[in-house]
Amino acid sequence: MKRETQNILLILLGGALVKIAVNGDYLRYVKPAQQPWIIAGGVVMVLLGAVAIVRDLVAARPAAAGEHDGHAHSARPAWLLLVPVLAVFLVAPPALGADSVIRTEARAPASAAAANAVAFPPLPPGNVVPLPLNEFVSRAGWDAAGTLNGRTVSLTGFVVHTDGSTLLARLVISCCAADAFPVTVRLRGGGADHLASDAWIQVTGQVVPGTATKDNSYTPDFAPVSLTPVPTPKDPYEY
Repeated sequence: MKRETQNILLILLGGALVKIAVNGDYLRYVKPAQQPWIIAGGVVMVLLGAVAIVRDLVAARPAAAGEHDGHAHSARPAWLLLVPVLAVFLVAPPALGADSVIRTEARAPASAAAANAVAFPPLPPGNVVPLPLNEFVSRAGWDAAGTLNGRTVSLTGFVVHTDGSTLLARLVISCCAADAFPVTVRLRGGGADHLASDAWIQVTGQVVPGTATKDNSYTPDFAPVSLTPVPTPKDPYEY
């Protein structure tokens, strides 16, 4: 690969990093706390590539003055190769979804075992309590006090159809999408059976006590009383 192409690729990659950090697409890959590092890395790459290009242009001027014009046109095919590379860098793929849930065994969040040694705090007052899905699964599987029992909660996630069941799922990441693992809830009715996989919904209902066990990968049953389609959140992961 020619030096000019390498420098342009460096600028494109750096620019792509800055772009996804600014428009929020970086949340498909890493935690929100990583945003400053992504921006800083992208800016450094763009500056390095720009400095290298300027330096090469300055160094090439004396030599180019005595060369035939035909040599300048020979590099054009290499520049054309950057067009598909530009598309790859600037078009962000979708976040992980139902396929990842099906391929990866669900489990309780890693903090659940530690939390089991300490009583879960009571849920806040209210007729409907919004909860992250990973907290709901942790309480359902590990809370001996049964703080979920009889309480109406609201959960948000995406639909997964597998093995004849309809699940509500979220992917939990510790650092980046590479370490993502799913937490899932089995929906007992509510109308989600007719929705497409990866459709995002908000469901309100109650846990079925005693249904989250090691044998079913800590997937509690949930009895919905209402279901509402919602847009895909900007940040699709939980932490």
